Amino acid sequence: MARASSVISVERIASRIFLIRGEKVMLDSDLAELYHVETKNLNKAVKRNSRRFPEDFMFQLTAEEFDALRFQIGTSKGRGGRRTLPFAFTEQGVAMLSSVLHSDRAADVNVAIMRTYVRLREILATHRDVARKVEEHDKHIANLYKLVEKLLMLPEPKKNPIGYIHPKD
Repeated sequence: MARASSVISVERIASRIFLIRGEKVMLDSDLAELYHVETKNLNKAVKRNSRRFPEDFMFQLTAEEFDALRFQIGTSKGRGGRRTLPFAFTEQGVAMLSSVLHSDRAADVNVAIMRTYVRLREILATHRDVARKVEEHDKHIANLYKLVEKLLMLPEPKKNPIGYIHPKD
């Protein structure tokens, strides 16, 4: 049987990671879909083990956050769907889920998600490094531009006449 980590692509998981309250989080419904469980069952398991999910591991979105997220990902407010606001799980909360969802699928999906978080950190670190280098180059270019401006502002040097100058002139 193929492991979930090889079946679930990094891109598929990464597309379900959102930045909310300055945290990279995944929604309960997306996690439930990846784990092949119903969202209500995932949330029941979490509630039964509430001590394992402090606020820095999991929090419930406000109506405003959910509306903003719905607008961002382009889903409609149509009939059906959620009756409660979703829960958002931080990386630590996702890791903790494997201890309350007892299945091989949950373990495999958690491995894939953790690898995705690591990959995202690597990408962000690379981007920060590139951004730092670009910023350094921008500073050098700005300095060169200032030097060229100074050279252009210098008065033209006095030209000495060429040839013989008659003393009476």
